[in-house]
Amino acid sequence: MRIVVSGTHASGKSTLVSDFAIAHTGYTVLGDPYDDLLDDIDGSDPRVFLAQLRVSAARLADDGSSELIAERGPLDFLAYLLAWQELGRGEIGTGLLERCEAIASHAMREVDLLVLMRAPDIHLPADEDPELRDAMGDALSALCDDAELTGGARVLPLEGAPAERLAGLERLVHEQW
Repeated sequence: MRIVVSGTHASGKSTLVSDFAIAHTGYTVLGDPYDDLLDDIDGSDPRVFLAQLRVSAARLADDGSSELIAERGPLDFLAYLLAWQELGRGEIGTGLLERCEAIASHAMREVDLLVLMRAPDIHLPADEDPELRDAMGDALSALCDDAELTGGARVLPLEGAPAERLAGLERLVHEQW
């Protein structure tokens, strides 16, 4: 099963991926695309989101593993671009958004399960940009309702404590075997 764990920042993606990987050592783990770009970029802006969208899409296409779990997918970064624009922080441009949608939907055809992490209701410091976090979460939820963009992947919304989230993912993975 090819799994992408999506969600806004501070939603528990890393914890879920790590906990799942410990229990499923045969799975290839793809970390946050941001980590692949640390030397090349810094910050949170459309240029950074676009770079991460490209990395997340390319690695889904390049990795031939039948069993993988990826932290973040291209829909995450499309959602960040939409949120950025929605918050009035700058115009992204229809043409660029359409290209990003095409890249995301093509890459998502390689995914069997899209885990949508619901952000917990926690206080974030201002430097974590809670406004962008909330807007991205709303945009991502809307994108996950679009079967063309999800590439036919099954969408599994998860929330609650880390153990509850892992149990929800485990149940679905075991149903598929």
